[in-house]
Amino acid sequence: MPKSADRGRRTREQLLDAAAQLVGEVGWGAVTTRLVAERAGVNAALVHYHFSSVPELLSTAALRFASKMLTESADVLRAADPAAGIERMLEELSRYTGTDPESLLLAEAFLAAHRLPELRSSLAALVADFRSRVAAWLHDSGVKDADAVALLLGAAIDGLVLHRALDESVDFRVVAGPFRRLVTG
Repeated sequence: MPKSADRGRRTREQLLDAAAQLVGEVGWGAVTTRLVAERAGVNAALVHYHFSSVPELLSTAALRFASKMLTESADVLRAADPAAGIERMLEELSRYTGTDPESLLLAEAFLAAHRLPELRSSLAALVADFRSRVAAWLHDSGVKDADAVALLLGAAIDGLVLHRALDESVDFRVVAGPFRRLVTG
């Protein structure tokens, strides 16, 4: 790959990383071209060279993170039987406090998705893919109503993080038993 293309790819990654961090710190609506460029350590003109607008940059950053997180979560589940998968999922989930930058990035992205149809469509596709992967894992493990259980697990994950954002004393381990019963019958 030519050096300029490699440099361009690195700059794009720096911009995406900076945007994702800033959303968690200052909120979706407060992120500006100048803030992103300063955080990334690049000229502000490069923001619009790589992205047509700040909303496109923020959407791309949020989707990149959401895709990575959902893929990792599905892989954690699929690497074990349902009961052990639940334990691993809750362990992974404990790193999200609801007020950490990554949780805030996702919360802001879900809010922005109501104003940005392309973001909404892309997030919906990622969530549907996650549910599908979890449902396939559950089905292969003999869980009854695998599609419905996958939906419940996805919604529960979201809800647990939201509850923890409001109450830091929320301990995900207390739901391990009910979740295990849900997936083992």
